[in-house]
Amino acid sequence: MSLTRSSHTGEAALDEATRQRPEQARKRAGRGIIQTAAAVAAGIALALACLPLGVFPKLACAVLDAGCPATQEPDGRLPQATRLTPVQVAQSGMYVALGDSYSSGEGVYDLDKKPVNDGADRCHRASGSYVPLVAHTYRFGGGTAFYACSGATTGQLLSGQHGQPPQITRVGPAASLVTLSIGGNDAGFTKVLTGCIVKLPWSSACVEQDAAVARRIEELRPSVLKVLRELRVRAPNARIIVLGYPRPFPEEPVESVDNLSAADQSWLNEVTRRLNAAVGSVVADFDRAIAAFGAPGSVEYVDAYEAFAGHEVGRPQPYLNGLNVNMEELTVNARSYHPTGDGYRRFAELITRQIAAGPGRPMNNFLLATP
Repeated sequence: MSLTRSSHTGEAALDEATRQRPEQARKRAGRGIIQTAAAVAAGIALALACLPLGVFPKLACAVLDAGCPATQEPDGRLPQATRLTPVQVAQSGMYVALGDSYSSGEGVYDLDKKPVNDGADRCHRASGSYVPLVAHTYRFGGGTAFYACSGATTGQLLSGQHGQPPQITRVGPAASLVTLSIGGNDAGFTKVLTGCIVKLPWSSACVEQDAAVARRIEELRPSVLKVLRELRVRAPNARIIVLGYPRPFPEEPVESVDNLSAADQSWLNEVTRRLNAAVGSVVADFDRAIAAFGAPGSVEYVDAYEAFAGHEVGRPQPYLNGLNVNMEELTVNARSYHPTGDGYRRFAELITRQIAAGPGRPMNNFLLATP
């Protein structure tokens, strides 16, 4: 009996000890939580009171894994668009040079030992034109194509000359820069000048051509617009630079030059100004439309009217060839009243300056980069 009672007594004590252990564990855990909370609170207070600015976020990141800066790019980012500068747009592809004799190099063609490319002998494309100079100044990603042709009208730019493919077909989506001079042959400038030179010295036949010239200049506007539209279709991202014509004679002529009186010279200067104004206004309106729609590319006009100031025909160092007549054959050399080497170098300066300056507004050409 005593053994049984002792056994029961031991079991009861063991049960009591077992019941007390969880309670003691809970008390110890509670004391630990209180101590940890107190330590954290003290640490926070100390950090806020004493730590330099910027240390606490780092402490929080290290201890609590909170507020840590992102070290990787988030997934699903869109491509980044960077607006190109005017020079970047121009250089991004091929440079294509079109136009008439003022672009082909008629004034210096006789100096070339060999044509610059296929058909150059018919179009009088010369290495002394402004085109090779521009190509040398800038590096174009797609190279240079030179297809200006002497005598070209706006219609021939689209249809072709001398059995050669139309100049317009040389332009494609890879073109990033197109330069051209156009309109002088539509206005009949060569014919007008010839009429002024071969008249009797006292005749007013030169200025009597005014009405006919004015009509042709006005009719030129839709033709220039058609050329610009076709270029935009073929090269929608390109910069198109249209070069104007220089004033051929001094602003205030004082004597006869090549059988041209001072009045004749002033009138021919005025014809040149009106021709430039017509082409320039079409170009400006076209570029405003491009900008209004936020479209890429541009159409820009380079005013060359004053480009040869001080070096007109009749000056000591002209940038235009004067009248050159073969007296034996009684023919006028085609280089007459076309730029000299200095004249084409001046044109190159104008074009390269325009390439750098741009259209006077932001370009809407963008480079997309994948993150």
